[in-house]
Order: sequence, then C-alpha cells, then structure tokens
Amino acid sequence: MFRRILIANRGEVAARVLRTCRRLGIQAVAAVAEPDAELAWLADADAIAPVGGRGGYLDPDALLAAAREHGCSALHPGWGFLSENALFATRCEAERITFIGPSPASMRAMGDKQVARETMGRLGMPLIPGSPGNVTTVDEALRIAEGLGYPVLLKARSGGGGRGMRRVNVPAEMAEAFGQASAEGQSAFGDGTLYLEKLVVRGRHIEFQVLGDRHGNLVTLGERECSVQRRHQKLLEESPSPALSPAECARIGTIVADACRAAGYYGAGTVEMLRDPSGALYFMEMNTRLQVEHPVTEAVTGLDLVELQLRVAANEVVKPTFSVSGHAIECRVNAEDPDAGFRPAPGRVTRLVLPQGEGIRVDTHLRAGDAISPFYDSMVAKVIVHAPDRAAAIARMDAALAAMVVEGVPTTIPLQRRILADPRFVAGDYDTTFLDGLI
Repeated sequence: MFRRILIANRGEVAARVLRTCRRLGIQAVAAVAEPDAELAWLADADAIAPVGGRGGYLDPDALLAAAREHGCSALHPGWGFLSENALFATRCEAERITFIGPSPASMRAMGDKQVARETMGRLGMPLIPGSPGNVTTVDEALRIAEGLGYPVLLKARSGGGGRGMRRVNVPAEMAEAFGQASAEGQSAFGDGTLYLEKLVVRGRHIEFQVLGDRHGNLVTLGERECSVQRRHQKLLEESPSPALSPAECARIGTIVADACRAAGYYGAGTVEMLRDPSGALYFMEMNTRLQVEHPVTEAVTGLDLVELQLRVAANEVVKPTFSVSGHAIECRVNAEDPDAGFRPAPGRVTRLVLPQGEGIRVDTHLRAGDAISPFYDSMVAKVIVHAPDRAAAIARMDAALAAMVVEGVPTTIPLQRRILADPRFVAGDYDTTFLDGLI
C-alpha cells in the first residue's frame, strides 16, 4: 500500500478521500488552490500543497510538481477535474507517480463517448440509436436526425455531468443547439466534437457500479437509480433501483461485467444506462471514475470504494465479498435557490448542524464559518441514509433533512423534501422528467 498520496481535487471530494486514507494509515497531501486556502477542513491533511489560482486543480504541471515536492508515490484525482484525463494519467505514469484510476487506454476508449459506444456495442451492450460516428456539421446532424426521428440529443464527445448536451425537438432548433453544445464542450472539456442520439423520452437513468483489478477480476456492485435530474444534473440517487427486479439487475449486471472485463478495464467505473418506457435498457456512456453518488452503493454493500480503488492501484488482487442489503438514498444539498432557477448562492455558512443517528451519513468538507466559493460547484453536503427497505429509507432521509440546519446561504433542502413526499417518488414511478411538474 502507498505511504503518501496527493489528493488532486477539492472540497467534499478531497475530504472523502482523506477519510479513507486516515483509516488505512496513508499520509494524505491536499492540493489547494487559492480560493480554498482558508477552508477549515485542510487542517486534517498531513500536508498542504498550494497549486496556484482557481484553475490549479486543472493544472497538470502544478499538481505533478506538488506530488514530487511532497514525496507522494501516488495521486488520487477524485471525481471531476482531471479524473478522466488520459493525458494526465499518462504524465503521472511517466513521472512514476501511480494514478489511482483506470489505465490511460481505458480512459481514452471509454472517456470518448462515441468510441465507448462503438466498443461496448461490439461487446454486446445494447445501444441507443444514434450517429455512426461524430457529427461535424449542422447539415450532417440534420440528415442523421431525419433518419432517427425527433426529438434527438446532441452530446459532447468528451466529459460528462450533463455539459455539452442539447435537446433538439425540430429541425429549426438544430443550428443553435449545435453551436451551444459544441461551445460548451470546448469550454468544459477542451473538445467541442459532438455526436447525436435518439432522445428516449420519459426514460429512467440507471447506472451500474463496476470494480476491477489488474489481474482480470471484475465485478458489478449493484445498480443506482439517478432519474431525479434537472438539466441532466442529478439531485437524488437511490439503490437499488425501484424499476428493476433483482433478477433483471443480475442479468444486466452480468452483461455489464462481461463487457468491461473483455475491454480489459480495471479500477472503479460506472456504466450509465437508459431504460425506456417499454423496459428496454440501453448503454449511454461509461464514466471512468467514481461518481458523486457512490455512497449509496457503499451503503447497500458495506464496501469502501475509495479503499478498493487504492488497493487496485497498489496492484493487489481485489475480489470483494458483498451482498446488497436494504435500501439507500443520497440527497445532494447545494447552495442554490430552486425558486430562482437554481441560481448558485455562494457565501459564508454562518451555522451548520448536520443530522446524526442510525443509518445516516453526511459527506461534507464545510464547517460553520467556511465560505462557499463562487468559482466552484455549490455543494454543501451529501446526505446518505440506509434502512431495511425503501419506505423506511425515505422516512429516514426526510427526518435527516428536517434536522439539518444551514444558515447563511439558501439550499435545496426544501426541494429535496418535496421530492421525497411526492406520491410518484414514493411509489417509485418516476423518470427523468419528474422535476418538470415539481418546480
């Protein structure tokens, strides 16, 4: 196992990785950009490595210099920022710094969404109908869309998180959507290339967690339902999915595992799928990293996925023993105002009371007096609950959110509680359009 690692990320992500490092006796160095320099949680790190201004978390030179200066033999990129950057992973290898993640080859194959579609299609995964390759012009997109039928979805080839995606309902919308999606992809990921898919209306977003080692062992660790979304940004996740039977989950999980194993994948990853109203599941994309919502999988399996990432990176044989037990829900509490179009609300958190009790977990880096920066995401905390069944998990989450106090900034807590109380959510009968009638 590693003696000292650099955590090349910030906020809740870095604090989460640090917690596992502490438990395993690994020294953790926190990379810190200037806007985060005053955050109280940094005192928990073994050392702090300044990486420059607000763009420091995206600066490979600064991050690698920090790892060398502090004697780190490995680097954990967290999720987001450079976690899916194959070039950065390759540079880490060249510096003899272990990149805690999949191989650069896997990142290139799966991080490029169009290549991932082609790869997984060859390996037997069902695909959403779409363009045979990248679309380079508006005219080409119009021709393909005519064959697929509207509505369609333009998607950035690189990256994730809903950025670089635009719905097109009629041909007249294509030119503007194409320009917007390409510009957003270029800005967010340095790549404005697009591809096109048939839009599955009223679909359900279901994803499978995979974990493989460098010795050919790979398993799926159950599935998560992530259909409560706003503009492709997830707000609430749960596991298991209320839409899948255990038998269907096992069947699809086997297909996912076989495909990822055949592709030579190792490390943690997420295969994202879309379930159409008829019940058919289609491969959308693969994220070659942990997801923000990974704690719900940890809750139902009893595993620490960051620990498993570290063990895979240390070249250990990793064959986790687990069973899926109970039900888990995660709510993302953000400093945003849902009644004002989810406008981000950076500011200082003057009071913070976190819920506690059986089956309640809160992942956050914030403490009372800390400021939420306008330069990064607006997350305050992730609240995760685990209970024997789904109804009990919903009740436990509502009680946890009712007990949570955040003063100084508006949050999404009132909206999350409305979601939990909505009869459609309580019945498990919802899809990606769920929020349309709620906000």
